[in-house]
Amino acid sequence: MTEGAGGTAGRGRPAPTFNGFLYTGLRRLLAPLRRAPWWVKVSLLYAAARLVSFAILSGAGYQAAESPWSGSRPDYLAFINRWDAGWYERIFDGGYPASIPRNPDGTAQPNQWAFYPLFPLLARGLNAVTGLPWVVAGPLVATAAGFAAALVIYRLFRGYASPGASLWGVAFFATFPAAPVLQTAYAESLSTFLLAAALLLLIRRRYWAAVPAVVLLCLSRPAGVPFAAVVGVHLVLRWLHRRREPFPRREAAAGVVLLAVSAFMAFAWMLAAWWATGEPGAYTDTETAWRGTHLVLFKPWFDAGTALVGPLWGPLLPVLFVALAALYLNSRAVRRIGAELRLWCAVYLLYLLAVLDPQSSTFRMMLPLFPLALAAALISSARPYRWAAVVMFTVLQLVWVVWLWQLSAVSTGQAWPP
Repeated sequence: MTEGAGGTAGRGRPAPTFNGFLYTGLRRLLAPLRRAPWWVKVSLLYAAARLVSFAILSGAGYQAAESPWSGSRPDYLAFINRWDAGWYERIFDGGYPASIPRNPDGTAQPNQWAFYPLFPLLARGLNAVTGLPWVVAGPLVATAAGFAAALVIYRLFRGYASPGASLWGVAFFATFPAAPVLQTAYAESLSTFLLAAALLLLIRRRYWAAVPAVVLLCLSRPAGVPFAAVVGVHLVLRWLHRRREPFPRREAAAGVVLLAVSAFMAFAWMLAAWWATGEPGAYTDTETAWRGTHLVLFKPWFDAGTALVGPLWGPLLPVLFVALAALYLNSRAVRRIGAELRLWCAVYLLYLLAVLDPQSSTFRMMLPLFPLALAAALISSARPYRWAAVVMFTVLQLVWVVWLWQLSAVSTGQAWPP
C-alpha cells in the first residue's frame, strides 16, 4: 500500500533535479533585480561585462611574451598599458611636442599630435587630486567613462524600444568583440559617452545643451565631421517638415549654432596643432605617418581590396561593402532605431570609407556604431538568439585580445595594433 501510494505520488510529481534547484535558485536570487531601477540594472550588466573582459585580458597577459611595453607575463595594469595607451601616457607626462619630428626625407614621424587631449587631461586631473600614476589613472578614467556611456546609451535606446530590448542593446554593446578597449587607457569609452550624450540631446532637440557635449566629443576623438553632417541633415529635415511639425525660430537659431560649433570643432584640433607647431599640416602629416603615404580619400579601401583578392575583383570589394551596408541600414530592425541614429551610422560609415586606412584598428573604430546594437537586439526577441549573440561576442573578445592586443609577433616588428 505504501509502495503504491509512493509510486503514485512519484508519477504525479517528478523528483526535483539539480537543474531544477539551480534554475529556481537563480530566479529567486535575481528576482529583486526585476524591481531595481534601470540604472542599477545597466550598471550591474556593464560591470559583469567588464569583469569578463578583465578575466580575458588577465589570462592573455599571463600568457604574453616580452614586448616593448613590459616583460613576459605582465600583470593586468601593465598588460593593458600598451599601444595607444603609451602615446596617451606621453601626453600625460609631457604634453605635445613643439614641432613635428620628421624623417630625413621630410615625412612626419609618429607623435603625440595624432591623439586628442581630453582623455589624458582627465587622467592628469585625477592624478593631481589623488596622486594616482598613469597606469592606474588612465584605466580608471576609461572605465568610469564606459559606465557613463552605458547609462546614456540605455536612455538613448529607450526612445525607440522597450526596457528589455534596450537592456539587451546595452549588453550587445558591452560585450562587443572590441569592448575590452573600453577599460584600457584609450579614449574610446570617453568618446562613446560624449557621442551618446550629443545624439541624445540632438534627438530631444536640446540644441544648446548639445553644444558643450559636441565640443568635448571633438576634443576626445575625431568625430566632428560626421556629427556636423548629422546635425545639418537633421535641421534640413526639420525645416522641410515645419508645416507638419512646428520649428520655432528660437530652436532654429539654437540648431544653427550647434551646426556651426560642430563644423568648427571638426577642424579645431588641426588648427590647434598648426598654432602650437607653426606647421599648417602638423595634424594631417602626423595622422598619415602611420600609413606612410599621403591621405587620398577612399583610395585605401580599394588598395586593400586589391591586396586581398587581386586587381580584377579587388576594386569591387568596397562597392560590395557599401551595397551590403545600405541594405542593412534599410532593414526592418535598423529602421526601428529612428532617423537620427540611422543617419549617424550611415554618415559615420561613409566617413570611415573616406578617411580610414583599413587595418586591424578598424574593429575598434566600429564602436561608434553602437546604435546598431539596439537594431541587433530588435532582430528577434527570442532569448536563445540574444544569449547566443552575447556568447559569440564574448568568444570573439578572446580572439581580439589574443590576436591584436597580446600579439606575440610584436617582438618581430610585424605588429597589428588594436
